[in-house]
Amino acid sequence: MKGNFVSSLRAKASSPLLSRIKRRVRSVVKRDSWIPVNSVRWGDFRRPQPVCQNFGFSRGKPIDRYYIESFLAAHAGDVCGRVLEIKDDGYTRRYGGSRDERSDVLDYEGSNKAATIHGDLNDPKALESAVYDCAIVTQTLQYLIEPAKVLRHLHDSLKPAGVLLLTVPAITAMRGRDPWYWNYTALGVETLLGEVFGAANVSVQSYGNLVSSIALLEGLSAGELEQSELDLRDPTYQALIVARAVRAK
Repeated sequence: MKGNFVSSLRAKASSPLLSRIKRRVRSVVKRDSWIPVNSVRWGDFRRPQPVCQNFGFSRGKPIDRYYIESFLAAHAGDVCGRVLEIKDDGYTRRYGGSRDERSDVLDYEGSNKAATIHGDLNDPKALESAVYDCAIVTQTLQYLIEPAKVLRHLHDSLKPAGVLLLTVPAITAMRGRDPWYWNYTALGVETLLGEVFGAANVSVQSYGNLVSSIALLEGLSAGELEQSELDLRDPTYQALIVARAVRAK
């Protein structure tokens, strides 16, 4: 009798259903590292204020700037001919170099002496039509209440085959004197640009992961993370969205 009972238990333990349950439990344990509730140590992060309140500038290079520069460096070949940039022409000079034939800087503030065009991207008359080989628009779209309209204006300012290099925030602190209307996702940017430039002419990517997103919110600098922690891309945690859009010929 005892032998039959043991055999029955062994048969049940090896059943397909029980095997699936065991695999499921092992996967959950592995995924969550089985950290008990209330045992996580918050350390320096257990406070309502971030480590740094200026995006990490006072600690080194901000994490989102690291991602922006990585994106622009990968597409430096697009920065050529007549180039448009917002606020100043730092990225145009850095990545265009001798390929930059003429640089225009747009700003709505008349006090900006670096600007060659004082105008508002919301205004269709702010930019000439079909004159730019490249437009670099970084961390700007969140301040504009009608981003789809602004993207149409930028599209129309490009020459045929002209390139828009765009970056927008996703997971980030919202600071600054200007009204902040939007944070973005890769799918949202792809949809917006696709409606203006055509889906086939748009490439969108996200930068960031859980670690770098937490660090960005805390105002840590890029130099405080390991290279692998910066460069890992996990679309579940999108810290920054970048896009390259080309006006059709």
